[in-house]
Amino acid sequence: MIPDSPATSTPSRLVRALSLDAERRVRDGSVEALADAIRRGADLHIGTEFRHNEHVDTSSDSPEVVREFAEFRTTYLIEDRWTAGIMTLRQPVSLPEAFGPRPSMSFFLYNQDGTQAIARPHLDGRPSAAATGAAPIDSHPDMPKYHVLDSWDAETNAPSSTFIYDFEHFDFLVRDNWTEVLAHDAAGTVVHGSPDALGEVCADGGEVKAAVRGLCADLAEPGAAATDHEVFVQVGSSYYYTEQRLFIAGTHPLPRVRASIPLRYATRAWDFGWLILRADGRVIRRICDPYTLRFQDGESRHAIRWFVR
Repeated sequence: MIPDSPATSTPSRLVRALSLDAERRVRDGSVEALADAIRRGADLHIGTEFRHNEHVDTSSDSPEVVREFAEFRTTYLIEDRWTAGIMTLRQPVSLPEAFGPRPSMSFFLYNQDGTQAIARPHLDGRPSAAATGAAPIDSHPDMPKYHVLDSWDAETNAPSSTFIYDFEHFDFLVRDNWTEVLAHDAAGTVVHGSPDALGEVCADGGEVKAAVRGLCADLAEPGAAATDHEVFVQVGSSYYYTEQRLFIAGTHPLPRVRASIPLRYATRAWDFGWLILRADGRVIRRICDPYTLRFQDGESRHAIRWFVR
């Protein structure tokens, strides 16, 4: 049983910050509680519920209820108030026995209001010269709970869409046990804390997470100002230069998405890759173009907040 509030549980356990019903109305918790937890670096898991013959195999006569729990390893806080999470390590699954027909990443994206999206860069190397842009919205008469809102790049190597599936409920679960130990601006000037704390925690086997402000600003619409946002990503490897007092970290892979409310994919509005974060504000990027699977390196500067546990 998942506790209903942080007050009823130890910080290392998942607790319910927000719950939506099948019509995506708040039934417990609040969007403010969810945003507060994500702002503190909390991990995000989302639990949903559906029937097998409504969501998985519509030709089946099995109405068995399936409960899904998924981790959203990259989280976004947009305008300091709107929360979204993305599954970053998932291959498509064909329940109950197999993977999906083509190897790809399944970058499922859930917003705090229950709107969902999927970006699927295919990894099997099939060539595609199809044009990018808006695509026809397919009807799904056999899935009345599935509502496609838009579709992009359908015949390319990186199709995406925004949709709503009417799950029985959405439970936004957080593990809120990170501690912020350093914040600096894009020039590396310390706002509070110290890089020494990062080095000490890593030496003791601790974990590190970073919140990078404005990471996706270069994906903004041409001529438009980027929407304020922070992207939260966990660190996989870290290095502390003891004389320079410089902390450097390599992140887990993450999708970058043009910041908006709600968060959604569109043509040339997303990509994915890896980051090297430095506590002097430098961010080195190795980014994959999802349409071609070609990588390009780059660099930018960002304010970063650092968390440990």
